[in-house]
Amino acid sequence: MGVRVPLGTPKFINIKKDDFMQEKFMQEALKEAKKAYEKMEVPVGCVIVKDNKIIARAHNLKETKFDTTKHAEILAIQKASKKLKSWRLLNCEMYITLEPCSMCAGAIINSRIKKVYIGALDEKTGAAGSVLNLFEDYCFNHKVEIEKNVLKNECEEILKNFFKELRVIKSKK
Repeated sequence: MGVRVPLGTPKFINIKKDDFMQEKFMQEALKEAKKAYEKMEVPVGCVIVKDNKIIARAHNLKETKFDTTKHAEILAIQKASKKLKSWRLLNCEMYITLEPCSMCAGAIINSRIKKVYIGALDEKTGAAGSVLNLFEDYCFNHKVEIEKNVLKNECEEILKNFFKELRVIKSKK
């Protein structure tokens, strides 16, 4: 069902309620990505939603924790599982600012997340279609729905800015 929004003229456009919610939750994931950026972590943020409520949020902590498994998706899955007291995150949706890697894609499948919304694609390590597609090319016991390019420009921009700043910092050493 659409929401009618006036544009300053008598004409109206329809905005799907789902699009509004997708953007709202991706904005929350972007807030997490900004927290990672402030810590000089690759700015990836993630939220997990159940019944239109955020039940977990996280951002990358690989550098801070000296642990390659501290990706935003893994940390959010752990928090959501603790909150729901179950490793099965049935009927949960994940909003992630960057396409998941193979480790995170595997965790998403194994945790039974229903749907993943992705902001930016990752041409180097993306496992939702960019390099390989663990969600569609293999027959697992759980099928995850994928929707790409939610707030794509905003998600790409924070990554570009981070790596540009990182190159400047490294060039001064």
